[in-house]
Amino acid sequence: MPFRKTLSTVSGVALAATLSACAALPGGGGNVPSASTPITPEEAQMGAQANPELLQQFGGRMTGPTATYVEGVGKNIAVHSGLGNAREDFTVALLNSSVNNAFAIPGGYIYTTRQLVGLMNNEAELAGVLGHEVGHVAARHSQRRQAKAQQNALLGAVGSILSQVLLGSDGLGGLLSQGSQQIAQLVTLKYSREQETQADQLGITYLSRAGYDPTAMSTVLYSLALQNNLDAALKGQNATVPEWASTHPDPASRVQAARAQAQGLPGTITNRDTFLSRIDGLLYGDDPAQGVIEGDTFIQPELRLSFRAPNGFYMVNSTQAVSINGQSGQAQLTFAPYSGSLDNYIRSAFAKLGGQQTNLAPSSIQRTTVNGIPAAYGVARANTQSGQVDVIVFAYEFANDRAYHFQAITPAGRSGVFTPMFESMRRISAQEAANVVPRRIDVVTVGSGDSVASLARRMAYSNAQEQRFRVLNGLGQSDSLRAGQKVKIVVRAN
Repeated sequence: MPFRKTLSTVSGVALAATLSACAALPGGGGNVPSASTPITPEEAQMGAQANPELLQQFGGRMTGPTATYVEGVGKNIAVHSGLGNAREDFTVALLNSSVNNAFAIPGGYIYTTRQLVGLMNNEAELAGVLGHEVGHVAARHSQRRQAKAQQNALLGAVGSILSQVLLGSDGLGGLLSQGSQQIAQLVTLKYSREQETQADQLGITYLSRAGYDPTAMSTVLYSLALQNNLDAALKGQNATVPEWASTHPDPASRVQAARAQAQGLPGTITNRDTFLSRIDGLLYGDDPAQGVIEGDTFIQPELRLSFRAPNGFYMVNSTQAVSINGQSGQAQLTFAPYSGSLDNYIRSAFAKLGGQQTNLAPSSIQRTTVNGIPAAYGVARANTQSGQVDVIVFAYEFANDRAYHFQAITPAGRSGVFTPMFESMRRISAQEAANVVPRRIDVVTVGSGDSVASLARRMAYSNAQEQRFRVLNGLGQSDSLRAGQKVKIVVRAN
């Protein structure tokens, strides 16, 4: 990824190609195994081929006691799917990603991010999320979704065949989407929502079979809805997404549906204290190895660079790129192989953005220097269904064999909105790099004099402390604390 020392990337197209045979499992003819069929050798091979690339794309597989605990819970819930040999056939990975997400691929490969685990409040919620993903595997949703995509001429374009969990992905995607792909994608949206609903139902069934409190699915969905609302508020956006425009059912409706399904089902286990003890100290938010966002500033301490987002824009960090989003445009900071020529580097970036069907190239390339860093940029105008846009590539040479670049898109004539950001790129000192300290979860016991307000003041954030504390602990606005209760706060690691 671009902001690690390991400069390698994963192509979503290549991943889709790796898994494109899903729709023809097993034995050709487009037949998809039933939900009661054990994982087939073809599915196992397919998942094994894709697994290394997915681990790399999503920050790598974490190790240690927390990862082992998550793996154990996942394998235990998989047993209750009814699939033969489930404990041995399923692979469960905790990912080093700051995005709230989980997903599954054929062959029994289940993934959840550390950020999503940190949002949970008991083991039953963890089992519910992992059970949701087991449900995707058992019901062969990836294969069925891919088959539907093929019917709509969308192979490799509907999006990844990852079974995105719950509130969906913060994936960055391409800057230039083809209108035909967007239209065809809408054709398959309802199909995906039905899959997500079925996966919720299967996950709740597995919870009850395992003796867990089946309402845990609704409570983790509630926490995710709270997080979704908070994230939108911090970005100055409306969190409401109409159901027809999302591949996942509306969060509020899913909470209600999950709560209703759990009524009357047996199961009481939550293992709250055990769960909290296992995630105590878990990395929360950005990993400095991938760069961190502090307010309007992005800092990469290992690569010794920093920049500021324009006013009114917000940033999303991932293991693949940093995205900068606003009403007047969007951009990414990323990288590509560099051979010493900024001109060639920029033209190659334009060619990649344009793809095989679009001849996207700048009219000229301008050389400049930004805070002592050799730089160059080019602008190309392109036609889209929404009108003309300007595509900008602004590249920086950090070493003879290393360069980074912004790729941005704005309405035609408005590329200047990103000029302050382009000009803010700078090298940072060793001391600045050393001052970047990660955040971690700290599990504390509520004292007799503690309150939501007093504990929230210990959160390692300069804004929205109480809102963040409530969301982290699944607390509504009217919920209070009691002495002796264990709760999570986020602190700076020592």
